[in-house]
Amino acid sequence: MRYISTRGEAPKLGFSEAMLVGLARDGGLYTPLTPPLASPAEIRALSGLPYPKAASRLIEPFVGDEIDHAELAALAEDAYAEFRHAATAPLVQIDDNLFLLELFHGPTLAFKDFAMQWLGRMMNRALRRRQSRATILGATSGDTGAAAIEAFGGQSQTDVFILYPHGRISDVQRRQMTTVDQPNVHAVAVEGTFDDCQAIVKALFNDLGFRDAMKLSGVNSINWGRIVAQIVYYFTSAVALGAPDRRVSFSVPTGNFGDVLAGYYAKRMGLSIDRLAIATNENDILVRALASGLYKLAGVKATQSPSMDIQVSSNFERLLFEAYDRDAGALRALMGSLAQSGEFAIAPGPLDAIRRDFDAYRVDEETCAEEIGRVYRSSGVVVDPHTAIGVAAARRALARDPATPVVALATAHPAKFPEAVARAIGRRPVLPGRLGEIDSRPERFSVLPNDAAAAARFVRAHARAAA
Repeated sequence: MRYISTRGEAPKLGFSEAMLVGLARDGGLYTPLTPPLASPAEIRALSGLPYPKAASRLIEPFVGDEIDHAELAALAEDAYAEFRHAATAPLVQIDDNLFLLELFHGPTLAFKDFAMQWLGRMMNRALRRRQSRATILGATSGDTGAAAIEAFGGQSQTDVFILYPHGRISDVQRRQMTTVDQPNVHAVAVEGTFDDCQAIVKALFNDLGFRDAMKLSGVNSINWGRIVAQIVYYFTSAVALGAPDRRVSFSVPTGNFGDVLAGYYAKRMGLSIDRLAIATNENDILVRALASGLYKLAGVKATQSPSMDIQVSSNFERLLFEAYDRDAGALRALMGSLAQSGEFAIAPGPLDAIRRDFDAYRVDEETCAEEIGRVYRSSGVVVDPHTAIGVAAARRALARDPATPVVALATAHPAKFPEAVARAIGRRPVLPGRLGEIDSRPERFSVLPNDAAAAARFVRAHARAAA
C-alpha cells in the first residue's frame, strides 16, 4: 500500500513512513493511493469477532506487507487490552432506530483512545526498528492531547509536546495532560484558540530545517494512522445492526473532521453506510460550507463542547481531494486561498459529490443542554455535550428517514464535562476508576504566547531527538 499527498508535491510513501511523517512535506495530508475494498462476505465475517480481531483484519490491507498478520494481531490485542468494556465499542439503543456507539471506554475516556493506543505502539515499533527517535508534536482542543500523552508517555523512542488553548478546555481534559509524571511528556498551554495551536504546529512542520533537526512527527488526525484505526468501529457497529444487508447512517460530533472522515472511507471500502451527518456546535463552518459552497473562517466561540470549538477543520482537505477527483493542483489553489484570504469556494461538481454522502447540522448551546436532559429522562443514559450534539443531529436525520437506523457516536465520557452535565440533569457524573483521583494530583505544564518561534525554542530546549 502506497500513500500520496493531497497536494501532489511530496513523495509517495509506504504505511510506516507516512505514519512517522504525519504531515507531508508539501503541507498536504497523506491518503491511500488505492483504498482497499471489503466484499460483502468479508464484512459479514466480522460479525461476532472480538474488537481487536476485527481491527487487525480491517487495518491489515492498509499496512500491506510491512507487518505480518500475527504481529499486527498482537499489536491490536495490546492496544485495546485496557479498555473497560468487554465489547470495547458497545452499542446502546436510546430511542426508535437511534443508537449510541460508546467510544469512551478507553484509558482517557474519549474516542481518541481507539486510534492513539494503536498508533503509539505502531510508531514505537517502527522507531525501534530504525534505531531512531521522534519528537511528537500535536495540538489539541481537549481529548487528543490526553490520549496522545497516555499512549506515548513513557515510550522509549519519543518525546511528546502537546499544545492546547490556555483556559479553553475542561478541567478534566487539562488535568489528564498536566498530571502525567513522565519525563518525555510536555503539556504546553498556548495563549490563544485551538486554531492558533494548530497553526503553530503546522508552521513548525512546514519549517523543514526545524522539522528534520527535531525529527518531528504528528499524531493529530492529520496522521493517516489515526484515521485508519477509526474506520474499524464504523464496521463493527454497522455489522451489529445488519450490515452489509442493511444500510446504516451515522451522526458524528465534528471539529477537525477526522472522525467523520473515517466513516467516509469505511463507505468507500464497501460498508453499507447511507448518510453521514456532520454534527457541529455553534462553530458551524462546515454547515455553512455545505449549504453555500463557501468555506469561510469566522471567530471561534467558546462553548460547552470545547473539543469542537474549531474553524479550520484540517481533515476536510482529504474529503476535498476526493471530491475534486484527486486533483492536487485544485487542492493547492483552495488551500492557498484559505491561507491568503481566509476562505475558498467549492466548485459545484465537488460540492454535489460531498452532498451525496454528507448532511450537516448545527446544534446551538440551548439545544445541546436540552438534549442531555432529554436522553437522560427518556433512557437513563448520561451523555456529554459533544455526544448530545451528535444525538440532536441524529434526531434530525431520523426525521428525514425514519426507516434507516442512525448511530450517534458517543465521543467522550460525561464525567469529562461535569459542569455542563450537572446544569442539564442536576447531578455531576463521576470519573471512573483511577481517574477519580485526578483532582488531587500535582500539575506540570508550561504557558507560551501565541507565537510559533516561542514554541520552536521550547521544543528545541526540551526534545532529545537531534539530526
